[in-house]
Amino acid sequence: MTAARQRGMTLIEIMISLAIIGMMMTMAWTTISSASRARVNFVALEERNHEIRVAMARMVQDLQSAYLSSNEDTAFDNRRTMFIGKSEELRFSSFGHVTLWADANESDQTIIAYYLDDDREAPGQEALYRKELRRPSNEPWEGEPGEHDILLRGVEKLELQYWDWKDKKWQETWDSTKQDAESKRLPTRVRIELTYKNPRGDELKLSTQARVLLQEELTFPQ
Repeated sequence: MTAARQRGMTLIEIMISLAIIGMMMTMAWTTISSASRARVNFVALEERNHEIRVAMARMVQDLQSAYLSSNEDTAFDNRRTMFIGKSEELRFSSFGHVTLWADANESDQTIIAYYLDDDREAPGQEALYRKELRRPSNEPWEGEPGEHDILLRGVEKLELQYWDWKDKKWQETWDSTKQDAESKRLPTRVRIELTYKNPRGDELKLSTQARVLLQEELTFPQ
């Protein structure tokens, strides 16, 4: 009986114990791995959402400073102050320029354009671009020197609409330089809607509105 009590584990018992330990380690590794992937996915989603909100906040900030001037020479084809908007493109004069040097030959007046174009670093995808001119001029804005920045990558669609307070409806286009209902005036609000894909590949939409604060044309002393 003493010999029987001192007998060690059999080979079968050892194999069963190892199998149980292996199963527990596998379960623990699966749980840790799933938690790690969930954390990585959550961080990626939050970073993407932050990028979208920062881009839209920048657009809202620029649009709040949009303005028109009554001192324009209408003989020029290209105005120094304007508000020309389409569904996926927008160009307007703004007081949103920030000078970086005290003696810079610049003011807070600028022309800002938003548009979608191909992303050179990601073929097959589009990006939201922001162009800001250093100084407004009567030359075609496409050829004027300015800062080109990618505001947001991976944009599926940009939709812009303009609120006409006179007709009390949203419009797909706006042009303050034409001799029509929008001549020499700004929309009250601009609705911005971005369609994008999150890191999981889901297509989402995010919308906001910008209120244009300076509704009356500005008159500067000659």
